[in-house]
Amino acid sequence: MTQYQVYCMIIYIFVFIFGACIGSFLNVCIYRLPIGESLIKRNSHCMTCGTEIRKRDLIPIISWCCLRGKCHSCGARISPRYTVVEAMNAVLYVFIFWKLNGLVVLMPSILTCLLFSALIVVFFMDWDTQLINSFVCLFIALLGIGSIFLTDPYTGLTLKSHIIGAFAVSVPLLIIALASKERAMGLGDVYLMAAAGLFLGTQGVLVALAIGLITGAVGGMIMKHSSGDSQFAFGPFLSVGIAIAALYGEVLGDLYMEYTGINELLEDALMMI
Repeated sequence: MTQYQVYCMIIYIFVFIFGACIGSFLNVCIYRLPIGESLIKRNSHCMTCGTEIRKRDLIPIISWCCLRGKCHSCGARISPRYTVVEAMNAVLYVFIFWKLNGLVVLMPSILTCLLFSALIVVFFMDWDTQLINSFVCLFIALLGIGSIFLTDPYTGLTLKSHIIGAFAVSVPLLIIALASKERAMGLGDVYLMAAAGLFLGTQGVLVALAIGLITGAVGGMIMKHSSGDSQFAFGPFLSVGIAIAALYGEVLGDLYMEYTGINELLEDALMMI
């Protein structure tokens, strides 16, 4: 093993540990934001008995395994989803750094990691409550603004693409939400796609919507078949679409437009704006 390979391995291990720690904070966001509890004023505590969690029990992934999924104080079962979120965030951070060559191109990798963390919060929070927190959407929008200044030299996106992306999907979804009085689409989905469009640009947000609609349609049919309920949270499926578009949106968009001829129409439309 060369010295460079050792260096890369050390960096990836650090990225994994950092991602797991951020994942621990994401759990706090997922459970506290819907009930309006402060994210910083109160230390982590058992959701059953309220006992403050010991510092040695706050090690991401490891503590849950050592405690065998139970509170040290009352013995109540601790959901394995805490560890799933921590591990998911850690693995995604490593994958993003590998996919985007984060050892060389740092800022796009960091912003994309933070985007994925926000999407994890949206996914689980909306799945639990069918609500998307506006502050999470605002955070994604801030990442989009940051990407304009920090990542465009690498991605090739233009300011025009970012601005159009913020409205290309969110405006039609807003019309649907208002027309249906939020029965077909919630305003949280609108805010999410506006923020995502600012980050991804025009082509990326269209890919995100397409994937969200496809996965949402399949997921909706499965849930309706199993539970008989036709209502379900759309945010998790949009989050999946946004995540895929953030890494593969350009490739998927180019392939689609190449085979349909939409690329020429889109270029003409952009030149007219």
